Amino acid sequence: MSASAPTTTTLEGRSMHPQKRTLLWINLLGGVAVLGSYAHGLLTHPETSGELWGGVPDALRPVYTLNMLLAAAGYFLFSFFVFFRLDPDRVRVGSLGFGLFNALYAAILLPSALWLPLTFEMLAVPGALLWLAIRAGLLVTGVASLGLLLVIARVEPHEAPWARRLALLGTTFFTLQTLLLDALIWPAYFPG
Repeated sequence: MSASAPTTTTLEGRSMHPQKRTLLWINLLGGVAVLGSYAHGLLTHPETSGELWGGVPDALRPVYTLNMLLAAAGYFLFSFFVFFRLDPDRVRVGSLGFGLFNALYAAILLPSALWLPLTFEMLAVPGALLWLAIRAGLLVTGVASLGLLLVIARVEPHEAPWARRLALLGTTFFTLQTLLLDALIWPAYFPG
């Protein structure tokens, strides 16, 4: 093993590429931050959790609920593809490499972890800058999700066609949730 290609050993005895190790840490830390912010927010604000819907009509709420489940499943589908079907040494999206996935995942997870705390703060003490921060975070997440969809569609080499198709399907639901429902529709109904 050359010194120019540092690796770590996984439980299975295989080495993990440093870019994938970075992506794993982004997902572990970002995932804990997102889920932790939701758990903390809902446990500490049970009386206002219903207000998170804002003015989203009752007729749209089942669409949100169904797509949230599809988006969560989609996250696992596209993450499986990225983690287990792409070789960081060979991946190309135009002139960019695997690090693009790390940047996109970070751009999805960081603002996602901030959304609920900021929204509960907005419910308690409304303000224009706070509303701008919420909208910006939702937009960054949505645009990064769309970017991930486009990157998965364009990533070279074109291998693992079924895994890629499932990843594209999963990313489509995820992008519908983050860009359309969360970044565009929800703010239109939220009293900001």
